[in-house]
Order: sequence, then C-alpha cells, then structure tokens
Amino acid sequence: MRWKEHSRYRLISLLTAVLLLWGLGQTPALKSYFDAVKGGGAAPGAMKDFAEEADDLYGMAVPAMAHGSAKVTPLGDSELLNRIKKEAETRNIPPVDAKVDRVWKAIPGLNGRSVDVEKTFQLAKRHPASEPIPFVYRTIPPAVGLKDLGAHPIYKGNPQKKMIALMINVAWGDEFLPGMLQTLRDENVHATFFFDGTWLSKNIEAAKKIGEEGHELSNHAYSHKNMSQLSRSAAMEEIRKTQQLLDEKVGVKNGLFAPPSGDFDQETVDIAHGMGLQTVLWTFDTVDWKKPDPEVVLSRFRRLVEPGTLVLMHPTEASSKALPGLIKEAKKQGLALGTVSELISPERLPELESGRN
Repeated sequence: MRWKEHSRYRLISLLTAVLLLWGLGQTPALKSYFDAVKGGGAAPGAMKDFAEEADDLYGMAVPAMAHGSAKVTPLGDSELLNRIKKEAETRNIPPVDAKVDRVWKAIPGLNGRSVDVEKTFQLAKRHPASEPIPFVYRTIPPAVGLKDLGAHPIYKGNPQKKMIALMINVAWGDEFLPGMLQTLRDENVHATFFFDGTWLSKNIEAAKKIGEEGHELSNHAYSHKNMSQLSRSAAMEEIRKTQQLLDEKVGVKNGLFAPPSGDFDQETVDIAHGMGLQTVLWTFDTVDWKKPDPEVVLSRFRRLVEPGTLVLMHPTEASSKALPGLIKEAKKQGLALGTVSELISPERLPELESGRN
C-alpha cells in the first residue's frame, strides 16, 4: 500500500512538473531564452528576464545563471546611463580653431568630438555586459577654419595632430624617383608630390601612375622661377599652366601650391588663394640638394620632427637613402604619415591621439 501511494505521489509530481514547465515555456522570456540557446547562445539578459517573469507569474525563484565561464550581471538602465555620462566627460575633446601665428602663419584647426550619449546608451543595451561600452561620437568642427583666415601660407600642421606629411618637389631628374616610390609602397605611406609644370608636361603618364598609387599630386609652378620677382600676370601664368596640366591631362583636382625654392611674397599667396590654392611651405628641410650624408639627414630629423611637421625633399640620392629611416623614425615616435591635405585637414586621429576608441 505504501509502495502504491509512493508511486502515485511520484506520478503526480512528475505530471505537475511537466505542466509547470509547459506553462513556463509559453512565457515570452523563457521562450526567447530557449530560442536563443537553440540559435547558438542566449543573450546575457535573457535568463534575468525569465527569472523576473517566473517569479511574478508563479512565485518561484530562479537562481542566477552563468554565461560561459563567468556570471553575467547586466547593469540596470539607470546605472548604465549614468556610467556612460560620467565616462563621456573624460572622452569629450573640444575643437581647436585655426589661427594665424606670428611665426608659423596659418595653423590649421582641429575637430573636436563628443560622446553621443543616447546612441551609445541604446547600443550598449544590446551589447554583452562583459564587453566594453561601444561609445558613439559626434564630430564638432572648429568655429574658425583655414578658409576663414584668408590668404596666408602654411608651414606646419596643427601641433595637436600626431601626423606628419612628406612633400616631394619634382622639377628635374627622376633617377631616384622609382626607389623612393618603392620605399613608400613598402611602408604603405602616401606622400604629396609637387610637380614643376615643365617636368610634368613631359611625364604625364608617370604622374598618373604616381597618383594611382594613392599619392597626392599638386602644383609647383611651371618653370621653377622665383615667384616674388615676377609680375602679377607672369606669376598667375606660372601657376595656371601647371594647374591646367593637373586638371586636363592628369585628371586631378588640386588645392595646393608650393612656390619653387620657397620664394614668394604676399602677392604670390594672394594669387594662389584667388585660384583656390593654399600656399604650402615646410617645417623640416632635408636640404638634399646639398648632397648631405643620409645619416646626417636622419639625425636632424630625429631631433626636430614633431606633430604637424611638413618634410621637404626631392628625388635625390640623399633623400632616397634617408627615406626608409625617416619613415621608421616617425612611426617609432607614434606619428602617422599622410598627404599634405590630410595633415592640414581638421580630421583627428583618435586611435593615435587618445589611445581609446
């Protein structure tokens, strides 16, 4: 008799458990959890939702579940939002206005950034609690940009931007050009080539190939004359003829002008500005035309390079041999290398400047 009662009790208990599980299986939270498990893994908050619903409907407590090898304890919405707001204060960066420096003339501005709290919050709620918060940023442009400064030459980029640019002036001789291009290719670096118009008119296909490799192609006047000694009309013609070659023959839209030998006056800058061109000089001169020892060039560069540096060189033996070392030294100092336009743009390099996402 006792055996029959015991068996009947076990049968009733089993039927009760089956019915209870079936009922729980109809709850959205548990159904969602089971579906997620079948699909390859439940979201960290799924079991928490089920536990709360089971407690409300059936008065039963469900123990905390482990997600992988570590327990998942998702933050509540309020706690998560407060955490995002607090960390946003340390991640927000104000923009920097462009300005005219007494020595360095036009200094480019720099974008700021701010955390988009609402978008970050919505995205973070869908991410596993064990992963870092996926911050979403808004770009804040400076109130004053380069174009707002008027006609001024540029000698360097913004000192807060951890980037430098190589500007290679090509006016005659291309014996060492292939070797320099190979180095840039090997190091995955893009430079800005300023072409003398006379050279460019004879080397259109070579210029096109340089552009196809991702390098920037720009204006170095037409016949390498001292711009400050020319009449206004002659200076305009020097710039116009090379600009026409770049546009019509090479097929590039250029916005930069580097005066030959660095010789210019304010009228030169005004003329270039009127043609939509920014006059660009340099911060560091390799003086490669004097045929220095490549190690001397590298030693000076190592001592003087800094964020925003514009490096002047030509396709010479000295620069060709020094180039690999210059690139490696820049990277060693945590400096990115880009074109002149990239350097003087207000775009930031967050992965280099902050070390954070």
